[in-house]
Amino acid sequence: MNDTLGLVSAFLGGAIVGAAAAVLFAPEKGEELRERICGILRKNGVVCSEKEVDALVARLTKELDEE
Repeated sequence: MNDTLGLVSAFLGGAIVGAAAAVLFAPEKGEELRERICGILRKNGVVCSEKEVDALVARLTKELDEE
């Protein structure tokens, strides 16, 4: 019984540490990243709307998922 309790405790501890690390090291939010992409494109002379960036991200995501 103690071995099982120890194993469950270790698993839960690892899950908590992993979740905390994921939050700390996660990239920026999708909305912020899309705004940043739009800003970079505008600086380089490419005029785009947020809808166009959303469509581009969806297309790229689909292509990556197909690979």
